[in-house]
Amino acid sequence: MDELKLYTYIAVFGTFGLYFAIAIWARAGSTSEFYAAGGGITPLQNGMAIGADWMSAASFISMAGLIAFLGYGGSVFLMGWTGGYVLLAMCLAPYMRKHGKFTVPEFVGDRFYSKTARIVTIVCLIIASVTYIIGQMKGVGVAFSRFLEVEYDTGLYIGMGVVFFYAVLGGMKGITYTQIAQYIVLITAYTIPGIFISFQLTGNPIPQLGLGSTLADGSGVYLLDKLDLVVTDLGFKEYTTAKMGGTLNMFAYTLSLMIGTAGLPHVIMRFFTVPSVKAARASAGYALIFIALLYTVAPAVGAMARYNLMNTIEPSAGQNLEYEQRPQWFKDWEKTGLLEFSDKNGDGKIQYSADATKNEMVKVDRDIMVLANPSIANLPNWVIALVAAGGLAAALSTAAGLLLAISSSISHDLLKGILTPDMTEKTELLTGRVVMSVSILFAGYLGLNPPGFAAGTVALAFGLAASSIFPALMMGIFSRSMNDKGAIAGMCAGLGVTMLYVFQHKGIMFIPGTSFLGDMQADWFFGISPNAFGAVGAIVNFAVAFIVLKMTQPAPQEIRDLVDNFRSPHGEVAAAQDH
Repeated sequence: MDELKLYTYIAVFGTFGLYFAIAIWARAGSTSEFYAAGGGITPLQNGMAIGADWMSAASFISMAGLIAFLGYGGSVFLMGWTGGYVLLAMCLAPYMRKHGKFTVPEFVGDRFYSKTARIVTIVCLIIASVTYIIGQMKGVGVAFSRFLEVEYDTGLYIGMGVVFFYAVLGGMKGITYTQIAQYIVLITAYTIPGIFISFQLTGNPIPQLGLGSTLADGSGVYLLDKLDLVVTDLGFKEYTTAKMGGTLNMFAYTLSLMIGTAGLPHVIMRFFTVPSVKAARASAGYALIFIALLYTVAPAVGAMARYNLMNTIEPSAGQNLEYEQRPQWFKDWEKTGLLEFSDKNGDGKIQYSADATKNEMVKVDRDIMVLANPSIANLPNWVIALVAAGGLAAALSTAAGLLLAISSSISHDLLKGILTPDMTEKTELLTGRVVMSVSILFAGYLGLNPPGFAAGTVALAFGLAASSIFPALMMGIFSRSMNDKGAIAGMCAGLGVTMLYVFQHKGIMFIPGTSFLGDMQADWFFGISPNAFGAVGAIVNFAVAFIVLKMTQPAPQEIRDLVDNFRSPHGEVAAAQDH
């Protein structure tokens, strides 16, 4: 066994052993512990767990890859995902925590005094959560197949087994303590390569500062200026100014990601694990610090990965790397099919260009940039192994949170809340575990057979949350008079408009050939891409809700009193463990 593989086995299975030990120690014995960790988590612990829940495979693996290839245009992901968290922490979480219920559908059902509203929220939540799990499972499979050199399917089965053990056994209690360990693993794995590479390229060991520093070669040229020069020479857009569509599209994309993020139920649930509203606010502050540690490093990691990749393929202007002399990391990633070369001109050298007719790097999957970055920069094997463990920690932590959101929405909201209200706590706990087990098997199936529309549905998931759940929560908290009819009509209208727009451009359920207008920029509404349309859907939701409110009776007095109660800064409602 070579050194890299040995280090990888130690890092990956060592962290798995830690997760198992925590799951056995923190086994949930009641529904309160299963759904809300008994409400006994401290703000610092919760902040760290939220950080791990938040930083999924998308944040750890994909975000820096997107920034590496989109440049300035990729900043919408940083601003949208971080801004959404601020919105969630300031405008939603403390009020919902004061109301004291476990889940988002339960809050919507109570506030709008309607089982229909609760069911609509459950449907939105399940679709959004299942979509995300496909991405996490794919991340687990890719990381295992590359670093442990097992089949993708085998890697996925191992990942399913790990999540099954600690999520089903421990519920929210086990997941919380496991996520604290996973945060430490993933932030270490993300930051250490960034420090090494920043020091290599700029002489500055702090990646956030290295991004704006001059190169260490004594030329006095700034890293970003040099990167602009390298990419424009090959015909690509300038790195520091490239936009995703027009300015309005950038704004709509950022807003859609922000409000979609703020409506994601698996993160909102975390605020029910602390004992008070004050603790919920404090944990939001800690979480922002923990999230910022990764999110401020991501632009540096993305830019430096792109620079190193370009420099490897074209060490100097006009001099291209010979394919037979390609480095070992290139060969390793070729085996996974995520990196492909085609010698179009037969000269045995690698030409990398924006011109599709000349470009011989026919596939450079964006998701490999973070995982391949340490190898490209020739970092020690233990750093490469650490990144493998970090990528798996990121994927598994979010998968567990999403599975709990699905489990609670079915067992607690649908079965206990609507269909069988006399269910005992013991039966509800067992049902929650059964539903989570089935969800893991379903998620695994989708990971093994990813539907052709898997990538497209990520945009739909954000659009769903942005256009349905977020406006309902905002109106529920900040409008005393909003009634059930307005909220339901708004959710259906926002959801319907968003799905119609996405489907007419991307195809019905993303099936090729069924799009009405084609994925053509010329046909976009004010130049807004389908991925960014959730913001427009949210505006439609608000507008329809208030129009219906004008035509119907406002919410009854007891509901207004309920809103006044959870908006009042004084007094606590019953803690989550009492519900």
